[in-house]
Amino acid sequence: MAQTTPRRHRVAVLIRPGFIPFELGIPHRIFGIARDAEHRPLYEVVTCTPGGPGLVRSDSDVLVQVEHGPEVLETADTVVVPASHTSGPDGTDPAAGAPRLEPELAAALARIRPGARLMSICTGAFVLAAAGLLDGRPATTHWLESDRFRQLYPRVDLDPDVLYTDDGDVLTSAGVASGVDLCLHVVRRDHGTAVAQDVARRTVVPPHRDGGQAQFIKRPVAVERAVARGDAPGSAAAGARGTSTAAARSWVLDRLDEPLTLSDMARHAAMSVRTFTRRFRDETGESPGQWLTRQRVEHARTLLESTSLPVEQVARRCGFGTAQSLRAHLTTALGVTPSAYRRTFRRAA
Repeated sequence: MAQTTPRRHRVAVLIRPGFIPFELGIPHRIFGIARDAEHRPLYEVVTCTPGGPGLVRSDSDVLVQVEHGPEVLETADTVVVPASHTSGPDGTDPAAGAPRLEPELAAALARIRPGARLMSICTGAFVLAAAGLLDGRPATTHWLESDRFRQLYPRVDLDPDVLYTDDGDVLTSAGVASGVDLCLHVVRRDHGTAVAQDVARRTVVPPHRDGGQAQFIKRPVAVERAVARGDAPGSAAAGARGTSTAAARSWVLDRLDEPLTLSDMARHAAMSVRTFTRRFRDETGESPGQWLTRQRVEHARTLLESTSLPVEQVARRCGFGTAQSLRAHLTTALGVTPSAYRRTFRRAA
């Protein structure tokens, strides 16, 4: 009997006049190149508009011929709404300051099937909020627009400081590049770390930035000066002056199985604990402890997917010490136990 090809997850990208070409490309690139162990595409990505097929002008001199109308939304498993810089024909584009949708856009959103996953990039969150889809839910948007968003949609639990939010079937991201982080997060959630890392390698982007990381990370003046001089943070010269924690982070990543302390990291960076902690947060948006735990969880995910090591050994190699500790941290981070994660995401050899 011939084998049937598994149905691909359909992602519909809903664009409007004034869309940002880069944001349109993000879901097509990230979801479009995701492959399973047999190199079969895992997603089908299509573009649609509320007004039906035709030419759509971007916020620049780029025009895109869109082949699908809002009917695509009825069959989409995931709907992505990027930002738009142009208001609708009646001036009611939510991202332009009006708390309601133009009728054509509202009608299109009404065609989204129940159970579909909703995602926004940048100020695309204004569209979801205007449709009432974010009421009572956590969300984010570009930090420059957060005050206006909060005024227009007070019923949304807005967090203006994070890269993205994940509330199960509704996910939002901050400005532009954080859309890459969100799409990679979704690939990781759907298919595991190995698939997401493969996509990240192909697109030459960081494989994972945690959603809770700050949108706008302040860099110390000393680091900016080092970069301006061509003396990159983490280099020998920069490290000698103690201007960056990059070298210490690299040192930690090679020793995740060891019982590292904050004092150990600060000592390696030749800083006091207080200075190290402050600069670490400035550079990463996280405390050293939060960052270290996240790195250990990520390493555990990779080992659970790519090896047959017993959970106890995985725990030791990640620095959690015991299977019980690993189970607690993985459950907190992902909501699943190590065994359940391995069953779900273990790739065929």
